[in-house]
Order: sequence, then C-alpha cells, then structure tokens
Amino acid sequence: MQVFVTGANGWIGSALVKELIEAGHQVVGLVRSEQKAHDLRAAGAKPVLGSLSDLEVLKHSASQADGVVHLAFSLDMSKILELSEQDRQTIKAFGDVYTGSDRPVIVTSGFGFLPPGEVFTEETPPPPVNPAFPHTPEQTATAIAARGVRATWVRLPRTVHGVGEQHGFVPELIRLAREKKVSAYVGEGQNLWPAVHRLDAVRVFRLALEHGTQDGPFHAVAEEGVPFRQIAEVIGNHLGVPTRSISPDEAAGHFSFFSGFGAMFAAGNGPASSDKTRASLGWEPREIGLISDIDRPEYYG
Repeated sequence: MQVFVTGANGWIGSALVKELIEAGHQVVGLVRSEQKAHDLRAAGAKPVLGSLSDLEVLKHSASQADGVVHLAFSLDMSKILELSEQDRQTIKAFGDVYTGSDRPVIVTSGFGFLPPGEVFTEETPPPPVNPAFPHTPEQTATAIAARGVRATWVRLPRTVHGVGEQHGFVPELIRLAREKKVSAYVGEGQNLWPAVHRLDAVRVFRLALEHGTQDGPFHAVAEEGVPFRQIAEVIGNHLGVPTRSISPDEAAGHFSFFSGFGAMFAAGNGPASSDKTRASLGWEPREIGLISDIDRPEYYG
C-alpha cells in the first residue's frame, strides 16, 4: 500500500513510518519544513510540504494514496478550540476524497475518565462533546463513515512511552518534579493510567490498515491501568526527590502543565481494555512496560 501519514515526523509518526516501510509499504508524510522533509527522506519516505490548514494539499495527497493515517494534533491546550476545528476539517477532507471507495481512513483518539471500577472497551461510545475540550475525532470519523468511507479510529493511552519521549505526560511529570523538588500524586494515587510503548502502538495502526477497518475501533493498550502513584514513585526515586500525596485542591496549582488541564489528567482514572483489538488484529504487545521503561536512567536525559 501507499499510505499518507500526517504527523509523520512526530513521536508516534516517525515510528509508524519505519514500521510501514519495514512491512513493505510506501509512505508519503506531511511535514512542515525542509528540515523535516530531509529527515523523512532519510527514513525512506516521500515528504509533502504543508500543514493541516492546507486542505487542498491534504486532499491531493490522500487521493494519490491507498489509505490515510491521521496522527497530527498539537497539544497546545491554549488553542484547543481552533485546533479541534482544524482536526474536524482535516478528517472531513479525507472523507470527501474517499467517499464511495474502499480506501481506509484511520484517525487517532484517546481516553477520557471513568469512575472507579469501570473500564473503557472498544465498544465504549464516543464521549459527548465537551465545550471546554471539543476534540471530536471519533464523532467526525463516524460522520464520514456514514457517507460510505471506511473510517475508524485508534485510541491511544495518555502515555505512549519509550526512551526519547519529549513531549508527553511522563516528560512533563519529570520536568515538574525537577522544578518543584517533589514527585506528587493526588489522594491515594490509585487512579489508573492505561499505557503502551510506542513501538507496540504503531503496530496497531499497521495491522488496522492491513486487516481492514471493519473491526474497529481499536485500542493500542498494552497495560490496562498503571496506578499513578507508582509512576510518581519511580520518578521521585530517579530524581532523588520525595514522593508525596497532595489534595485535589492542591493539584490544580501543582500540575500546571497543558494550560491548566494537567491536574485533570494527573488525578483522572481511565483504565482501558484491548481484548477485542488483540483478537481481531492478532496483536500482542512485545515491548517493555511503563514502570520498567521509566525506571531506566535513559528516560531522564
């Protein structure tokens, strides 16, 4: 297949490009600079210069491909309204090109929060639109699927880990612990974070392309739920700072990253199953788990 990938130079995208090429596919990747284009060529893929605001570039690139994987999305929470609308228009543009064809569009989503005792499954419906966080890739993919597009989504955990990670939640927690000289968790710290190594995650995208989208959506989840306290303790041990509990009232001031959304994620509970994904795609995680991964000195630069 020839696959058009947005976010091709990102943390997940760069690993997906390598995974697809090693599996015999051709990759065309959206990049925003000549330097990024150079990096993509070096990886064996063909770059296309542009951004998610260049809808005609997106449509043309999709029209030349056998399928699309849409990964690009900024974590600039101060622009979440603008970025969410841009994402909606991007997915809609791919739908405009692929309506009535058998070419797949795979978009990227994530997990919200659940009360204790509940678990996200592949059958969990898309969440209601939150005006404060109106990112709706699942709803938009559902809308283009209703028009005859083979669209689905892969849900990623809030931590897609691996040595070299720079911009996810775990690097932010490490930075914060260094800055504040304490590695904190909220309450008892028993809220659960699903996790996956990025090399395991990209195999889900590849298998979904190869096997077809009809069994989607898919969960790229290796570990159903890691207690947040364990994450905080490993970080504290490596940095030589104390690990301690803070109250929900203190959390908003402490977890100040992601434009004030940090406390919501640090305290949020959201375990997720991938049983259906494993059965339908024959996928099994191969890589190291989250706690073992962040227990390595290399994770701390």
